[in-house]
Amino acid sequence: MIASNTKRPRNVDVPRAAAILYGDWGTSKAYVVGLAFAVAGYSSFWLIAPMCLLTALVGLNYIAICRHYPDGGGVYASVRHRSEMISIVGAFLLIADYIVTAAISALSAFQYLGVPHPEKFAAAAIVIIGALNFFGPKHTGGLAFLISLPTVIVVVILSLFSLPHLGEAVRNLQPLHGGFMANWNGFVGIVLALSGVEAIANATGVMKLNPGSTDARPSVSKTSTPSTLIVMVEVCVFTALLGLAMNALPGLLASNGEVNAPGHPGVRDYMLRYMAEVFVGNSLGATIGHIAGWAVSIVFGFLLLSAVNTAIVDLIAIQFLMSRDGEVPSVFQKLNSFGVPTLAMVMATVVPVSLVLFVSDVAGLADLYAVGVVGAIATNLAASSTDRKLPLAKWERGVMFITFLIMLAIEISLFVDKPNARVFAVTVLAVGLILRGLVHERRLKRASVVTEPIKPSPAPASGVETVVVSGSPLLCAVRGINRTLEFAIKEAQETQRPLYVAFIREQPVLAEADFARKWQDDDEAAQIFTYARNKLGSQAFRPCYAVSDSPADTIVDIAATIGAERLILGTKRRGVLLDVLRGNIIRQVARQLPEQIDLLVYA
Repeated sequence: MIASNTKRPRNVDVPRAAAILYGDWGTSKAYVVGLAFAVAGYSSFWLIAPMCLLTALVGLNYIAICRHYPDGGGVYASVRHRSEMISIVGAFLLIADYIVTAAISALSAFQYLGVPHPEKFAAAAIVIIGALNFFGPKHTGGLAFLISLPTVIVVVILSLFSLPHLGEAVRNLQPLHGGFMANWNGFVGIVLALSGVEAIANATGVMKLNPGSTDARPSVSKTSTPSTLIVMVEVCVFTALLGLAMNALPGLLASNGEVNAPGHPGVRDYMLRYMAEVFVGNSLGATIGHIAGWAVSIVFGFLLLSAVNTAIVDLIAIQFLMSRDGEVPSVFQKLNSFGVPTLAMVMATVVPVSLVLFVSDVAGLADLYAVGVVGAIATNLAASSTDRKLPLAKWERGVMFITFLIMLAIEISLFVDKPNARVFAVTVLAVGLILRGLVHERRLKRASVVTEPIKPSPAPASGVETVVVSGSPLLCAVRGINRTLEFAIKEAQETQRPLYVAFIREQPVLAEADFARKWQDDDEAAQIFTYARNKLGSQAFRPCYAVSDSPADTIVDIAATIGAERLILGTKRRGVLLDVLRGNIIRQVARQLPEQIDLLVYA
């Protein structure tokens, strides 16, 4: 058998990595500015400014984490080698973050669009996005870039129109009211700008390698560092700028957690849209201001819905990885025909839908939000800063540990002062630990059962001498016993060339154990290979099996490795929608296949 040590293709460059991060990290300003005013009124800037400083501090720490974890530095991956239990706690805190990310992003998107009953539209959007993930993970780097680019342009334009009003904003600024604890609780309640930073750490495994580095000794700092810095600067600078400019809006009134403006009640959850209407309208007229407001609504709506898709994809991925590691039941790794774990996909859709219908308020979701993201970041920083094997500079380790202490203080405050957040976090952890306990209990029961040793099956007869063949081999990649395979067998027999039959088990996320899997353990692959061997008889035949999250890359890799003269692929009569959702493998292979290898598509 030809084995293929296929890994996820490292094809994410700086713009795409920044876009993926911005799709989550950059959405926070859409609702955090309004939430801050609801908490502190015209003194809200004094809470937004330190929040932006903390965001920058966390971003700098994650630049170091990405540099030292080029195969994935999310909390689950980076902590697991230190403590499995701590990694489990961090993973379920991250799951809690992703659940609320999907819910709050969808709800905020429709708040900006101004539809009635936005929670119902949000729930429907999550269902649709979850259903689209049935067809496999989408290559969202390019799409995220296309969505983030107009958003950045709109934010810059809105900021430019805000600049003439900064003087009025400064004059309207008020000092913070109340004591330290009251203001600390207000600050803790708006730390949403931290969300999304884990996305860049989880993406290092697909980033382009630095020049001179290899898969054996990978380094992705030339991709991870600039992409993190670009997004971090945008988030911090423009959140602070717009948070200050908001104070120039006359007549804003914070009441019972909501913000009302003259003639515009309830602007808390779409503050940037209202700012665009006022600031642009003052300069270019009410009609242009209204158009500007809708432009803000549309671009942020799409960006927020993109964040929903990212959260669902991440939820599916982490459930699958934990199942592969034996931390949750194996049913979470059972794949559909598109290589997606079905139950994980259902859970990643149903739970956020239930949450957005049950807590149909951005402020209520924000309370739940911070627990997961702060807990996950704190866990990652604590494990990394205290890991003596990690080659951190002394100042990096010290800054990271201080940041961890700040995040720990915020997490404790959330648990003490926000009962809903406490209940939500404890519930997610409890469910996760119960699932883990069931898995380990079942494993112990299996180990304690005394069974008769299973006798190995007799090896297939191999006394038939193989016909001597000449020439370069043929490679046929198939998903089943079909006419494409029959054609390849006939072609090999007529030309007396060796035939390699490839079966690629598509899977959205790969664990280390997947690289060691054999075709004998895969019933579908075994059936195909046995059939081909029997049909070929004495003809030279080689099975090629791989588990991959990118079948096209794997097929090209095998074709080049064996020196194939011709690659034979089959095509299905499937709709254009499926072709777009799943991706056209033939087109992808054709782009990458070396010129000396002929591609034959059998229809």
